[in-house]
Amino acid sequence: MVSAAVLHLCVLAWVASVLAAADDYHLVIAPQSPVVQIGSNFTATCMIINTTEVTADDLYWKCSEIIPKEHYIKINTSALNVTVTIRSEKSEWLLCKCKTVSQYVALNEGKFIHGILLRKGYRPEKPKNLSCIAVHESEKISSNIRCQWEAVGNQTEAVPTNYTLFVRQTGSDKVYTASILGPVNSTTVDMNFFPHHMELEIWVVAQNELGKEESEHLIKLANCFVKTKPPSVTVISEAVFPTSLVMNWTSSIDKRYLETIYEIRYCPLGSQMWIYVPLEDTSRYIQSFRLQNLTPDTVYVTQVRCKYNNKNCGYWSDWSRNVTERTPEDLPTSKPDVWIITSAEGINKRQIEFICKDPEVSNGRIRRFNITIEKQKYRIRNGTWEIIPVNRSLTDGSSSKKQFTPLKTIRLDDEESVTVYVTAINSVGASPQAKLIIYRKAREPPAVEKMEVQFLDGQLLISWKSPNRTVSEYVVEWVGDGERNWQRENGKANCSTIKGDLKRFVHYRISVYPIYGKVVGKPVHEQAYAEQGVPSQAPTVNLSGDPGCYTAKLEWDEIPLIKRRGFITNYTIYYRSGTETHGIIVPPNTTSYTLTSLSRNTKYDIWIKASTIRGSVNGSNHSFTTLKYAPGEIEGIVVGVSLGFLFVVLMTMLLCFCKKDVIKDNFWPQIPNPGDSTIGNWSPDYPLKAEAPRENCLSGISVLNVDVCDAKCVFEEDKASLPLKKDKYLSEEHSSGIGGSSCMSSPRQSVSDSDEGGDMADTTASTIQYSSVVASSGYKGQNPSSLPQQSIFSRSESTQPLLDCEENHDTMVQEGSRQCFLRQPCFNHNAGNENATDSNDFNPLEMEQQEVLDFCPLEEDTEHTAPTDCQSDDWIPATVSSYMPQLGGYRPQ
Repeated sequence: MVSAAVLHLCVLAWVASVLAAADDYHLVIAPQSPVVQIGSNFTATCMIINTTEVTADDLYWKCSEIIPKEHYIKINTSALNVTVTIRSEKSEWLLCKCKTVSQYVALNEGKFIHGILLRKGYRPEKPKNLSCIAVHESEKISSNIRCQWEAVGNQTEAVPTNYTLFVRQTGSDKVYTASILGPVNSTTVDMNFFPHHMELEIWVVAQNELGKEESEHLIKLANCFVKTKPPSVTVISEAVFPTSLVMNWTSSIDKRYLETIYEIRYCPLGSQMWIYVPLEDTSRYIQSFRLQNLTPDTVYVTQVRCKYNNKNCGYWSDWSRNVTERTPEDLPTSKPDVWIITSAEGINKRQIEFICKDPEVSNGRIRRFNITIEKQKYRIRNGTWEIIPVNRSLTDGSSSKKQFTPLKTIRLDDEESVTVYVTAINSVGASPQAKLIIYRKAREPPAVEKMEVQFLDGQLLISWKSPNRTVSEYVVEWVGDGERNWQRENGKANCSTIKGDLKRFVHYRISVYPIYGKVVGKPVHEQAYAEQGVPSQAPTVNLSGDPGCYTAKLEWDEIPLIKRRGFITNYTIYYRSGTETHGIIVPPNTTSYTLTSLSRNTKYDIWIKASTIRGSVNGSNHSFTTLKYAPGEIEGIVVGVSLGFLFVVLMTMLLCFCKKDVIKDNFWPQIPNPGDSTIGNWSPDYPLKAEAPRENCLSGISVLNVDVCDAKCVFEEDKASLPLKKDKYLSEEHSSGIGGSSCMSSPRQSVSDSDEGGDMADTTASTIQYSSVVASSGYKGQNPSSLPQQSIFSRSESTQPLLDCEENHDTMVQEGSRQCFLRQPCFNHNAGNENATDSNDFNPLEMEQQEVLDFCPLEEDTEHTAPTDCQSDDWIPATVSSYMPQLGGYRPQ
């Protein structure tokens, strides 16, 4: 009851204080500015003042959201409590609001709301791991003591934690303090002087609005908090002691103030592995020390540090600066590593170069090598000796074990053996002797079997099968990127891992040599890469010669070893025409290829791709155009066409020769000789009589043989009778004879002895009848008027077409008789008819029996005039003849 009354009084006093500050508000929250601990429960009270418009039932609480009513506690009609759990670290407002229950509340809404800001934080925790240090400055220890601790627990910006450092000398009431606001966890206290050999008590207090915590107290001697400067060190080498160095140093603080102990460490130059001298050897106050069991002629790095001479406290100083010194030289204690480089030179010749590494334990700078060479030929006991000193140039002042020194190059026959002895010499003396024997070719010991190289865990693993002989050791050699190196393995081993630094993407040739005693056996070689990559370049493809119509031969060079960066698995040849691309895969050992099935007169782009297991790279493009005609193709076409044309010509000539009769009948048809027709013998007054045809002369014409002496008289008579017969025999002036005469003729109707034209009878269209009338104008001076005029009418049954002059009758009539008169004699007298000229009787039948005279060709320009001289023997009047087609057939007899 008492406690409840006290609580009630406290609440009333708290409420009274709140009411005094809230005259203008109707709602008030208590407490006003709370600091709450994260993870705890917080209770607030909202009270109604200066109004009776609302009650506690009209109130509600809101934080980030409206708080459920189950968290409310109604104290009375004018007070309402709420209890919330603090979870987040972010500060936030807690609000008390009133519902709208009346118009007065709506008009005075601002007076019916109130809120408080909840500042959240954590209660401080006890600091841990307190440590302090006094720094050595100048010649004395600093009066400032710097301490640091571990701040446990979390802090917020709204409720920070304050740390206060306390330092007090034992037996004194004076306390030195220093404060700092978290989250910083270190600070410094100034004591005005450093109390050597005195005990100090040090602690730290953490405090904020939610509480206070104090760390453990640190009680130690003041010297335990001191960290001195490192000592100053020097190192001395002594020639008589090649395996030791003497170290001297000076302490940085007077022994009166602080007695120190030391720690020493050293290592060869370039090594990261320090060697520490045991503390038992330096656990007292000393200022020098001798390092022993060092390697002669080796540079060492040394350091020293110190601290207060108390095992339970104190801080080690920093390490002194590096001090380097080289140990003195000593005699080499190991043999030089001698090896050979062998190459063929001509037939049955070898070139051998001797190379050498420094001894593994050279104990100094190797200044020269002494090499002794003994040559011995097969079946010759005595050999030749040669001792060769090889000076070595050391420009950098140090011996390099990664490089080798060339000693001597010799040439051997396959029947020669050689033994080599090598010693290394430094400034102190010579090393043990190394020996190597190379037998003649026929006696060369066997090689290892089944050698394999694998890339495993970033290293090259070489394995092999030992030969069936005792091997003293193996030499594993690797050559790549212009460098050569080797290592030796035990004779019982059958595998090795290369210990040298192998470069990525570099081609190496790895060899294994078995060594039998001191005799070098046959090597076995393999190619390898420590790591493969994509080739840095691809081959450039070119044409080998000119392309053809359908083929093109390509050539390319092998990729240099330094550019391959791995084993080439294959080449891919690409060629493209337009948008169509083809690819052909070829083996890696191929350097040429012939493309086939190309199109003629087509442009192609070609390139080649080189591939490894890691990827591929394309080479540069090259273009070419296939030929439109292959070499010799045009010549072949021309020769072929010429031969074909010649063949056609020859076959045509042969065909013409064999079928000449057929061709002659088609192109030059044979015109029947009109002389062979019956017109030459037919007359209305005389029976038909067949006459034998004469060659090259028109036949079927009756000829009157006239004596030369009577020519003049006959001509005179003919002139008198010619006008009378002109109309009747008009066609005679234009006729040159029956059939095929060279004189032009004019076709017209035939006439008989009667002056009247006969009636035309129908006949076939393909039959053209020829007729000829031969008139006689007298014989041997007979008067034509007194003698009956006789005419011979002959008809031909020829089916040949009329001549041009026969078809153009009207034209020929107008031109007159000049077309058919003879300039030369038209008849030749027959020798068999000479007697007929003397006969006074003229019988037409006898004329038919006489030999028919041949016609001579007429000249076109012969005029219708006759010579006036009747006594000339060169002119004989010709009997006028003519023919006309019998369009109407035969006249009735």
